[in-house]
Amino acid sequence: MEENKDVSKIIGKNLLTLRKSRKLTQLELADKFNYSDKSISKWETGESLPSIEVLYDLSRFYNVSLDSLTRDEPIIAEELPKKKAKDKMFPSKLIITLPAFTSVWLLATVLFVCVQIVFNRSLGMIFIWAVPLSCIVLIIFNGIWGKPYLLFYILTVLIWSTLVSIHLQLSNYGLWIIYILGIPLQIVVILWGALIKKPSKRQIRKRNENSKQNENLEENKTRNKQ
Repeated sequence: MEENKDVSKIIGKNLLTLRKSRKLTQLELADKFNYSDKSISKWETGESLPSIEVLYDLSRFYNVSLDSLTRDEPIIAEELPKKKAKDKMFPSKLIITLPAFTSVWLLATVLFVCVQIVFNRSLGMIFIWAVPLSCIVLIIFNGIWGKPYLLFYILTVLIWSTLVSIHLQLSNYGLWIIYILGIPLQIVVILWGALIKKPSKRQIRKRNENSKQNENLEENKTRNKQ
């Protein structure tokens, strides 16, 4: 029993340290997790422990490991710089991705101008094909350091822009039927996107409410034992 109290105190101290390092009040943190500031205060003083689900959400929010919350060691000096380093990577990712994306359109423009000057022919279709090619570039870079749910939108644009490009390229053949291919492909993308979509605020709130109920049940059990 004494050991459980020690763990509660350690977790509470770490949660307090992390909250202050983010310059958040108990009320501000409570609003983010749909709890009362009284619950936050109890966690930080070690009077009660949040459920494992809430602890996991807190560790993700503070960008620390779940295990580090239970260690009686300085947590800011080791863990928080990782978050800062991660934030600093965003401009670098953007700097690398944008040139790769714009290079597709630059190449399309160069080819358009060259063909116009050398062969005196208009190659406007190249700008149509540049759309699906740009999507392919975005898929590659999104796979490296992007967010999975963004792939849903990129794939949707890729499917329909490719079908439009093929139809316009072969407009003499009147291939309107080609758009039927996009329907099953879009259904597959929608089903896949439903599996990886971000949880809604309602789902997060419901999960937190369930966690809060479990916490209250645990507190009542502890009081009954005492």
